[in-house]
Amino acid sequence: MDRTKENFQVEQGPIRPPSEAKSLLIRVTRNCPWGKCQFCHNYVGTRFSRRSVEEVKGEIKTIKKVHDEIIQISWKYGYSGIINEEVVNFIYGNPHLYSNLYRNTVVWLFHGGNQVFLQDANSLVIKTADLIEIITLLKETFPQINRITSYVRSKTISKKLREELKALREAGLSRLHIGLETGYNPLLEYMRKGVTAEEHIEAGRKIKQAGISLSEYVVLGLGGEKWWREHALETAKVLNRINPDFIRVRTLAITPDMPLYKKLESGEFEMLSEEGIVREERLLIEQLEGITSTFVSDHILNLLEEVEGRFPEEKEKMLRTIDRYLNLSKEEKITFNLGKRMKYFRTLDDFSHPVRIGKVERTLERIQQENPEAIEKIFHTLRGQFI
Repeated sequence: MDRTKENFQVEQGPIRPPSEAKSLLIRVTRNCPWGKCQFCHNYVGTRFSRRSVEEVKGEIKTIKKVHDEIIQISWKYGYSGIINEEVVNFIYGNPHLYSNLYRNTVVWLFHGGNQVFLQDANSLVIKTADLIEIITLLKETFPQINRITSYVRSKTISKKLREELKALREAGLSRLHIGLETGYNPLLEYMRKGVTAEEHIEAGRKIKQAGISLSEYVVLGLGGEKWWREHALETAKVLNRINPDFIRVRTLAITPDMPLYKKLESGEFEMLSEEGIVREERLLIEQLEGITSTFVSDHILNLLEEVEGRFPEEKEKMLRTIDRYLNLSKEEKITFNLGKRMKYFRTLDDFSHPVRIGKVERTLERIQQENPEAIEKIFHTLRGQFI
């Protein structure tokens, strides 16, 4: 029987945070209700819509059927209902029998089957009672779930009563991800974020007071050459007032399908250099005081992914790692930057691998012979491949 022809399909949105890589994805809304941010390409030209509660609940029930069948496969092949690599390989090895839903579900179960991420960009825009109904069914259907998370906009949180947020937490919503991006109001306005620094602070505090874990995202390099210092200083001030559970950094990359691309092409927006972005990150970390947040660099876009740690105890360690990079010679920085963007290096420790360094240096030599002035533009172009 060709199961790929059965009605075992569910909708899936375009993105989720890297920290939710092991999560089951449940699409509650389609696209983004704002969709005007100059640095975003995910929802350009898309239309926002809310999915009905019954539609989402129907998909949860469909996933349960697939879940049960995968468990039966494990029993059939002698693995006592355990989802191990053999079961995963069996599902993936028979694409004519098992659709993407089977593949996604078996990987979710392989990683514990206990995390869920609600898509798309702002799931809390739906009625609180509806979201509670969805979360309740999820937990009833899969009792092993211990973490349910979602993206949300600060503007949306401002419209929710504190009692609503507490009710969501009691139902099972455990973490919210907010795109702070920057705490500098002129930059928020320039990037058309549709929110102020004070609104970000109010929303972040409101989430924490409700007992929900909070991740705030910061875009390194977002201020460009013009506003890099203000971006770092004002963002630190906002984060100090919120004290989120997690501060997650992303490095700006601009692709042709982003509204910001036209401003880059015209010269209105000037990208910060790779070294400049690292100096901006150092200033940001240096200014973070009186918080207990965990700083996370969980994206390959970031030049120094190893800059991670908990405040206040690991702040100096993070600054030392940044200084290790800044203390490299100009030539060493360029070599490391290119090697990182070409995926030869992942961390500064990889910069001692002679074979990899040799490959990068040969590529760099060709670039310098052809157009030595283009190196930063090449770095920016290579960053775009990670989006």
